[in-house]
Amino acid sequence: MQAEARSWRKEAIAAHPLAELLACPAATGNLLSAAAEGIDFLAGETVFRQMGICRGLYVIVAGRFLRNTERMDVRLTLGAAGSGDLVELAAVLGSRFHTYTLSAQTVGSVLLLPIEALERAFESYPPLRMQLLGELAREVSRAYNACSLDRLMPARRRSAEAARV
Repeated sequence: MQAEARSWRKEAIAAHPLAELLACPAATGNLLSAAAEGIDFLAGETVFRQMGICRGLYVIVAGRFLRNTERMDVRLTLGAAGSGDLVELAAVLGSRFHTYTLSAQTVGSVLLLPIEALERAFESYPPLRMQLLGELAREVSRAYNACSLDRLMPARRRSAEAARV
């Protein structure tokens, strides 16, 4: 029973395919496609910086990128982003300021959907904003689960070691 519940929970927060997230009428899709901009990066280059103004929604096309943030004078690594990942949903749908810094670990490229085009797309097809808000909620849930597992693992290792002794 617990395994089934865990399996259902994982499915509920799994990332949805990009085509599903950006599913919209042809006119809206054409608007986004026409505005999309491909940008290449070398290893070590910064895509955007924390607290900078958000230019739009980024889709990782190729390469490996790293998310870092600074909180209370402590630098934290939030994790990697790779091909197919949407980055900075929170900035696009919220404050319009980047919540972390994204840097290329390897040579890579991203597709930028400019904020102005996204706003027009949201106006012409409001469900698109809701689809992206749903993905943001799943992203937050995945991060929460990852943090929860990180906190549980040391306790499980200690109890397993104690059982062996």
